[in-house]
Amino acid sequence: MPNRLTHRYPALVPTDDNHPYRTGAWAPDVEEWEASSLTVHGELPRDLSGVYLRNTENPLLPSIGRYHPFDGDGMLHSLHLSDGQASYRNRMIQTDGLKAELAAGEPLWAGLMESPERSLRDGWGARTRLKDASSTDVVVHNGSAATSFYQCGDIYELDPISLEARGKADWTRELTPGWGVSAHTKIDEATGELLFFNYSKQAPYMHYGVVDASGKLVHYIPIELPGPRLPHDMAFTNHYAILNDFPLYWDPKALKSGAHAVRYFRDQPSRFAIVPRRGQPQDVRWFEAAPTFVLHWINAFEDGDEIVLDGFFEENPSPKIQPDAADPRSLFRMLDMHVTGARAHRWRFNLKTGATTESPLDDSVLEFGMINPAVAGKPYKYVWAMTTKPGWFLFNGISRLDVTTGQRQTWQFEDGVFASESPMAPRLGSVGEDDGYVLTYTTDMNRNRSQALVFAAEDVSRGPICAIDLPKRICVGTHSYWAALPTT
Repeated sequence: MPNRLTHRYPALVPTDDNHPYRTGAWAPDVEEWEASSLTVHGELPRDLSGVYLRNTENPLLPSIGRYHPFDGDGMLHSLHLSDGQASYRNRMIQTDGLKAELAAGEPLWAGLMESPERSLRDGWGARTRLKDASSTDVVVHNGSAATSFYQCGDIYELDPISLEARGKADWTRELTPGWGVSAHTKIDEATGELLFFNYSKQAPYMHYGVVDASGKLVHYIPIELPGPRLPHDMAFTNHYAILNDFPLYWDPKALKSGAHAVRYFRDQPSRFAIVPRRGQPQDVRWFEAAPTFVLHWINAFEDGDEIVLDGFFEENPSPKIQPDAADPRSLFRMLDMHVTGARAHRWRFNLKTGATTESPLDDSVLEFGMINPAVAGKPYKYVWAMTTKPGWFLFNGISRLDVTTGQRQTWQFEDGVFASESPMAPRLGSVGEDDGYVLTYTTDMNRNRSQALVFAAEDVSRGPICAIDLPKRICVGTHSYWAALPTT
């Protein structure tokens, strides 16, 4: 099948736009493609078999007031690899919100930087009256790609290769009405289970649940919090789920007047809820640690009486915003990992004594870490994480960190080339944790192109072993997933 443009959306974002996260590498795509005649530079490994998915904030309409990069509509990119062949698809995620706005020909929901009262309709989200863009995360569960929104929304399912829409996940109908599901659902490859959480401004403020391998909701319990919080991620081990209550959340005083002002309460501890994966509310155990905020976890596992949890500790979770009319990026300093100081960190929670210990794993600025999916919830050695361009929310390199020795490898892209979160893909017949590949999509502003790059997972510092040209340059994006698929 030749490469073909399957759909083009109207270009409704202003042509004179100067927003730093709606132009340049973040310029939204308006085209959907199907492509199987892809130029490959180098040799595509025949033992690389599966699908590489990436979600993207990709706004198709102008914003009501100020635009936040996380407001953009979801676009999914799929690269299917099998027996040395590659095919590519990209599709907008047809959420209820996007359909309504396209039908109206105008934006209907205000984003994160505006008051919910500016939205023209009721909507979704823990904050309420947001558009559920389903643009944050993607996993593959029970044979479907499942996309999600970071402030809670519906779970949209698609065919992972063709990206044909399959509607909303049936199991979400059994959840607390109006709560939805947070991004960063977790897949345990050993059991096929999907673990998830949601949160709200209504008590008990959080729930935790489990969906089995067949797509049935089998567990759902409240996790009581002191008030509305802003959790973003969760972790799990073979026997436990780990949730969190960080001291970065909406100011309660401001909430009383309807304002959603995020404040860092640096005099309050970080709190961690550890609960058996099928436990009840009375089984939740809380542990305290130094105040911080963690956007993303790396992995967790059990070590004797202890739960070990690795993630990216932020030294400055709430940087002071000083608006500068000459620099539109000044409003988005909280997205600059060099400002927040995100670094790999380890917590240990002793289930016998109740003690918490913690220490850094590395001193470099890293975030958006991916592991071999086979070791999720188990002891592990390696994380493949992204380096970022100072002053921007853009990925400019890939690092492999050995969390047991501290040894780090890095591949840095040239200026003007930006990558995506980069999953680890075990090769067919893999015999070791780093026996496989790491993939990323690039947005190359120098050559006006995009590629999918393949690295050897054991040594990313060697650079890509092959590159696959995509039909056109794509918008940069964040969260991704690798799923091995049955071979035929």
